[in-house]
Amino acid sequence: MDAIEVNKIAGAVLFALLVMFGARTASNIIFKVDKPAKPGFEVEVAQAPEPSVKKADSEAAEVPFAALLAQASAERGQAIAKRCAACHTFNKDGANKIGPNLYGVLDRALGAADGYGYSKALKAKGGAWDYQSLDLFLAKPKDFINGTKMAFSGVKQAQQRANLIAYLRTLADSPAPLPTP
Repeated sequence: MDAIEVNKIAGAVLFALLVMFGARTASNIIFKVDKPAKPGFEVEVAQAPEPSVKKADSEAAEVPFAALLAQASAERGQAIAKRCAACHTFNKDGANKIGPNLYGVLDRALGAADGYGYSKALKAKGGAWDYQSLDLFLAKPKDFINGTKMAFSGVKQAQQRANLIAYLRTLADSPAPLPTP
């Protein structure tokens, strides 16, 4: 490569830089932008009215959980449990997946499924999976055990939780007795 070629390349690069910086300077001259005294935008938010409580939700809140469990359907609970099948197995001596096997979970000690690595928070909680603890956990796992590995938002409706727990109750050699309403 001779000196003329090097000069052409250097000239092209310098010309491109001149055009780029010249265009920026020209646009700053043409489009003058004044900086605001206070950066950002203030958004006024009106207070939303309190959401109305649905009749079904208020009735469910008044009915004790033991009564919901007494009228729960294990068949409906099995349908709800299909959501859990991505992470859990339900058969006797089933393998652990992302979550532990749920056969015999009712009345099992928290963090006691063989071969599953539970979170420190769940191991530290202590106790057993009784009807009340399952209900609270299934409603919102992160509220019941802060620091749990379970990334599930929960089952919102109390009757659906009762149906699911009724199904989990059937997954045992001798199902636990129902609580008295």
